[in-house]
Amino acid sequence: MVEVKLTEDCIGLISQFERLTGAGSRDCIIDDRNNRIIFVINPGEMGLAIGKKGASIKKASEAMGKKIEVVEYSADATQFLKNCFLPAQVTSVEFEDDETTGEPVAHIEVRDEDRGIAIGKEGKNIFKAKKLSQRQHNIGDVQLVSHENE
Repeated sequence: MVEVKLTEDCIGLISQFERLTGAGSRDCIIDDRNNRIIFVINPGEMGLAIGKKGASIKKASEAMGKKIEVVEYSADATQFLKNCFLPAQVTSVEFEDDETTGEPVAHIEVRDEDRGIAIGKEGKNIFKAKKLSQRQHNIGDVQLVSHENE
């Protein structure tokens, strides 16, 4: 089990997010570089977090003054990584241990047409996946790989 250390700011934001949306959150990252807050929400609470036609997440975003992104938690590292990359469709996830650090490295393959979405503008989506998988599953790195046999 990974122990996630939350800053006071994050604890306050999680509390505010839960009050505004009704969805439980277990982690939060303040990403100043991309002017957003990323919440890891409890499994099955994505609907609550987003709300009807996006009303809940919009309300929380306005209250906090930043764009809000949510990723649904999964105890399964493969499923969690797939959740991190949504709406890009992940076709495979493979893990190998880094020879120097010994930490697991996730090799993610997405459909070719989803590659841009998976990386995100200025790499913000891959950054999100790396940060969250490190905090939630002790994954040392996340790398996008291309189809080998084309």
